[in-house]
Formats: sequence, C-alpha cells, structure tokens
Amino acid sequence: MIDRKIRVVHYINQFFAGIGGEEKADTGFSLKTSPTGPGIILQNELENKGEVVSTLICGDNYFSTDLEKNAEKGFRLIEKYKPDLFIAGPAFAAGRYGPSCGAMCRIVSERLKIPAVTAMNVENPGVEMYSQHTYIVRTGVNSKDIPDIVRKMVKLSLALIENKPDPNLVPPDDCIPSPYEYDYFTRNLIRNVFTKESTAEASVGLLIKKLKNEPFKSDVVKPPFDKIKPANPIEDMSKAKIAFVTDGGIVPMGNPDGIPSRMSTIWKEYVIDDLLPMEGERQYEVSHRGYNNFEVLEDYNRLIPVDHARTFEKQGRIGKLNPTLFTTCGNVSIIKKSKIMGEEIAHKLLEQKVDAVILTSA
Repeated sequence: MIDRKIRVVHYINQFFAGIGGEEKADTGFSLKTSPTGPGIILQNELENKGEVVSTLICGDNYFSTDLEKNAEKGFRLIEKYKPDLFIAGPAFAAGRYGPSCGAMCRIVSERLKIPAVTAMNVENPGVEMYSQHTYIVRTGVNSKDIPDIVRKMVKLSLALIENKPDPNLVPPDDCIPSPYEYDYFTRNLIRNVFTKESTAEASVGLLIKKLKNEPFKSDVVKPPFDKIKPANPIEDMSKAKIAFVTDGGIVPMGNPDGIPSRMSTIWKEYVIDDLLPMEGERQYEVSHRGYNNFEVLEDYNRLIPVDHARTFEKQGRIGKLNPTLFTTCGNVSIIKKSKIMGEEIAHKLLEQKVDAVILTSA
C-alpha cells in the first residue's frame, strides 16, 4: 500500500478533452497537468487518496492508425510523471477509443509494473483485444453513466494498489480482485478457490438445478451470442441463385470506395466479372490488414471460390451465380456495426432474389 497520495495519469480522446468531435479526430498527442473532462470526476472520486498529475490526450483517428507505435509515443510522454496508477477512458462502445485505451493500459502496466484500468462496453473491440492484458470495467453504451463507471474504476484501482491477499484464493497470498465483485471483464486467469463444498458436490448440485429447470449460476461465463434459427435447406440446387459475401476485404485496385483496413463500418457491392476476371491482369487488392493476404493476391479463389462457382453454373449444379458480390473488412470489427451491415446486405440479397449465400472470411 502506498503511504502517500497516489499519482494518477489519465488518458482521454479529443472528444472528452473538449477539443472537438470527428473533425478533430486526427489530432495528435498533447498533455495537460490537470484533470480534464472525465478526469475531473476521477479526481473527485479519488478525494484525498490520489491526484491526477497529468492528462494524456490523443485523437481517435491519429491513435488508431498504428496502435503499438502510438502507445509507445504516449508512454514516452507520461513516464516522466512516475505514476502509481494509470486510468484510461471510459471508452464505452467507441470502436477506436477502446483499443487506444487498451493499448495504453497494456504498455503502461507492462513497462511500469503499476495498475492500469479502463472501461468499455462488451461490444467494443478493445475488450477482445486487451482484456487479457489489462483490467477493463464493464459499461453500458451511454456516457451519462460516467460518474458511476468512474466510481467502479476507482474502486478497482484502489483494490489493486492495496494489493491485499484474498483468503479465498489458492494460494491465499494471490491478490487478484474478483471480476464478479468489481465488475470487470475476466482476464482468463484460472485460480483455485476455497469453497464450502467439493467440486463434485457443487457440480452435481448445478446439474440437479438444471434438470429441475431452477435458476443456477455456472462458473463458466459464456459469451453473449444471439440465437439464429438456421434457414431451411435448398431443395434443388440446380435452380438456386448463389451469391458471395466476404469480410476478407477484397476490393478493386486502389480501393476507390475507401473500405478501411480495420474497424470497418461500410460494405460495397461489386460486379464479379469486373473485379475478378478469369483472364488478364489482376483487378483487385485486399484492404484487410489482419492477415497475410499474399496468397489471396496470388489467387482470389483462396478467399472467394468464384471459378468453382462458375464451373458449377456451367455444369448445371447450381442455377445461377449472382453477378455481384458483397465485401467488407472484418478486422477488429465492432459487433453492433457488423450487425447493421449484415442487415443491409441481407436486404440487398432479398431484393436480388438470392437463394443462398457463401460467406467467406479471412
């Protein structure tokens, strides 16, 4: 436990710093030596236990162009303040802000060996990217909840700084706050705990409750996936119209529609014979930067098996290949935005009377 005021460095984006919205998202790094935006609430919650000695600010677009490189830049700016605690955000569901917060928390905690805490909504891509590397408090999507979220962040931060052993853990000198008590995303750290009953007794008890259709709480936290009812099988493929949809980021040369290489929120429809001609020079490239696309650039069939579909169409094994395909980039996707894009593409497919879709992914 630190026997003086805790030195806190806070990271926020250009919006919460009051610089501006999207028109200022390309703003580079800056520093303030006082609490700013949510940092004022943070300072109030810390009371006399800590002091926000510096606020690091960066625009969302600027930071997201290269997370690792810019995390290094941000770290070099704040290390001179010798913080005891690093706080980022909260980022809620903001798809660029979240990964930036996660990247900063990771580098600070790894280099300075101090607690680093941020906060995000479950649909923020930063959760999947950084929950194993830092503490991410759970949030909703509404920024009006900032006071409550900051309060939870401070509670968790003080527990981490106190580093008090948990007698329920095995070994008992472990100091990992419970994700259930402090409401943060589990870091996939497996620890044994002391319980009143044996594992066998607890397992049988849960099974009996499940069989009786009684409420019970499993030790395994399942991810929140929607239940999708499968479509009925196609009775006659020789009459079916088949379309291709991909999140592998295949686009025309020069990427004229600007499909981003990560966190894409747009999709485009292209004529297959123009984009992927059977002969002649290559007319496509790959915007996706989340996988090695060398082999796809060498042969598009490795991502989208169009040539086989053309062959099946000639052989009468399928009725017709849809003349257009739909493409986006699925690198660090935002689930909420992906659902919206999926619904938009589905409407177009229905308009074109498509019977089935081959969905390919990088």
